[in-house]
Amino acid sequence: MSEAGRVPSPAAPPEVAAAAPDERKGKEPEREKLPPIVSAGAGATAGLDRGSKGQISTFSSFVSTVNQKKEAAENRSSPTHLVFPNIKNVRDLPPICLDVRQKQRISTEASSSEMKAPVLPEPVLPNQPKTMKDFQEDTEKAKSSGDWKAVHDFYLTTFDSFPELNAAFKKDATTSFNTIEDSGINAKFVNAVYDALLNTPQDIQKTVLKGIINSLLREWKGPRTKDDLRAYFILLQNPQFNNTSTYVIYAHLLRQIATLVEADHHFLVHWFKKLSQKRFKQLVERLLQFISLRLFPAKPEEFPPITKCSWWIPSASKVLSLLNTANSLVHPPLIPYTDFYNSTLDHIDLMEEYHTWQSFGNSHRFSFCQYPFVISIAAKKIIIQRDSEQQMISIARQSLVDKVSRRQRPDMNMLFLNMKVRRTHLVSDSLDELTRKRADLKKKLKVTFVGEAGLDMGGLTKEWFLLLIRQIFHPDYGMFTYHKDSHCHWFSSFKCDNYSEFRLVGILMGLAVYNSITLDIRFPPCCYKKLLSPPIIPSDQNTPVGICSVTTDDLCQIMPELAHGLSELLSYEGNVEEDFYSTFQVFQEEFGIIKSYNLKPGGDKIPVTNQNRKEYVQLYVDFLLNKSIYKQFAAFYYGFHSVCASNALMLLRPEEVEILVCGSPELDMHALQRSTQYDGYAKTDLTIRYFWDVVLGFPLDLQKKLLHFTTGSDRVPVGGMADLNFKISKNETSTNWIFFLRILYINMGKTHRLEIKSHMLH
Repeated sequence: MSEAGRVPSPAAPPEVAAAAPDERKGKEPEREKLPPIVSAGAGATAGLDRGSKGQISTFSSFVSTVNQKKEAAENRSSPTHLVFPNIKNVRDLPPICLDVRQKQRISTEASSSEMKAPVLPEPVLPNQPKTMKDFQEDTEKAKSSGDWKAVHDFYLTTFDSFPELNAAFKKDATTSFNTIEDSGINAKFVNAVYDALLNTPQDIQKTVLKGIINSLLREWKGPRTKDDLRAYFILLQNPQFNNTSTYVIYAHLLRQIATLVEADHHFLVHWFKKLSQKRFKQLVERLLQFISLRLFPAKPEEFPPITKCSWWIPSASKVLSLLNTANSLVHPPLIPYTDFYNSTLDHIDLMEEYHTWQSFGNSHRFSFCQYPFVISIAAKKIIIQRDSEQQMISIARQSLVDKVSRRQRPDMNMLFLNMKVRRTHLVSDSLDELTRKRADLKKKLKVTFVGEAGLDMGGLTKEWFLLLIRQIFHPDYGMFTYHKDSHCHWFSSFKCDNYSEFRLVGILMGLAVYNSITLDIRFPPCCYKKLLSPPIIPSDQNTPVGICSVTTDDLCQIMPELAHGLSELLSYEGNVEEDFYSTFQVFQEEFGIIKSYNLKPGGDKIPVTNQNRKEYVQLYVDFLLNKSIYKQFAAFYYGFHSVCASNALMLLRPEEVEILVCGSPELDMHALQRSTQYDGYAKTDLTIRYFWDVVLGFPLDLQKKLLHFTTGSDRVPVGGMADLNFKISKNETSTNWIFFLRILYINMGKTHRLEIKSHMLH
């Protein structure tokens, strides 16, 4: 791999810092032009919105309350001074989590028990006799009688301090609960109290907020006990924080959680993953809304100036990263990874964020690129495309300068990657051209078929990709094996002298991403995980590439029957050694010859037993998905990264790489109908209306066949159906058939064909 194919990674300390960002100067006028963001928690804030204007106390009153507390604390010689501090006094937030190259995910290995913080003695908790049943009875009595005193007293006492919160909601006040597996909190009681809160009178709701201020003021200093972590865990679930009028308090709560030590974050992550899906999603949506409204406030006067609260977004982003980590530790995840996307970020200067991250890495200057899980795939595509365009322009400019410096006449063709291939020698010609023009891979692609007239305006390029992919992936070609059970291709493990054609496939995938072409390729998700291992080509040529941790879940995506057999082996209750009579050795057929491979040194003499079967299964899966195809995949890896050598790849999840290459499988034919263009027709014409009546009535498989016939792929590009440029043109030639009827005849059922005919006859 040439040095030109590598992009140096940004200077990155070992971990990502979530420190206070630089002030986003000059951005407010632009942001104000955007439409106001609708609050995702409108329903949840109904209780706060009731009553006349001004019924909820403003934050000037909260600040006044806090200042009074602060003065009282000072009179008691308390060291606490951090209520609403000046930004200069805010200490840097600790690293958010692991390096961004590892996608902000903490592995289960990193989450071992060794990370526990030193256990501090728990304070004696006050007595809290109220049970959930008592609280619910008091609430019902208050609703019927109008006397809320008992409920008010409960909220007043419970939210007055961290010890009171623990006394109210801890399952057993006498038990420490110092494990990551059990927070010790009565989750049902917490949910009942918060669900009832928004339906209580305003004075009770204000009492809770004032109590939280007192708690945050009192608990700001000193090391954290597990009771403190429980209190943070409880307060974070407060639905009052959906309301923008509470954002100052919410921001300070987030900052305190963000500045906890890593071991404390470790506990919170494991407690978060035990939440119900509903409560977990509410936490994520609340944080995303907080970030969105801080970026684009509907009423800017509601918040302090951005210069005074530049730490709000980094603090929220860090807490959001803890939730993202918790979500990744659960299988299946509590919510889809796409639920962490913040579409508001599509409206900021993404390239500025990217360049900030490029220039400062993961240092103390904030960038959303440190938290790629919040950036949507559409936004990431924009970053990759613009980064690609900048590289294309740079290389084209250098080619032009070289020509001029040698006093040669510039040729416009030098600005493109020009491919001239013969249809009869498609693979060999393409391989030769790409090998010979390796330095031009980052230029715009143009394809010419020898002996055929035509100007490539995009159609020839798509046809070249389509024909080449079909030929390379044909079973007779022998490079890939098609697995019918999983409907996907996998690399052939056959040994050969030259793996250049695997490199060609990698280059094709890279060119497709680089040139925004959707390919009709079916690789399992594991392939894309390997493609990002690592996301940037290592400088040391001896460093293995394309090797990642694999499990039977990965194998199941390719060979489900074999994966099921291995799972059965793991759960077998009999004597594995006597009943299976297997060793640490596997057999593969290569060109009609059975070859054996040891999974570990001397594996043919090591029997598989009940004690070592987990090791056997792990080594077997690793052999199939990593070791047996290492040379093939390494060539494929280097081919892909020779085109897409960009730090922007570090922002992507494996699933997102798959979408960039192959598009999304989710079809929205109504969206296609809205974005379709017409030539010779109007969308209100009877013919067009009949067309959409039939297409929208198709089952999914027929809709995919129509899409595949017209575009070459049954998947949707990242930008959605609108990016397909679907166009229906009128054929002026006099014929006895309707233009779309010819399309619908292909691979479609007789019923639909007759339905169209009846429409047309009618």
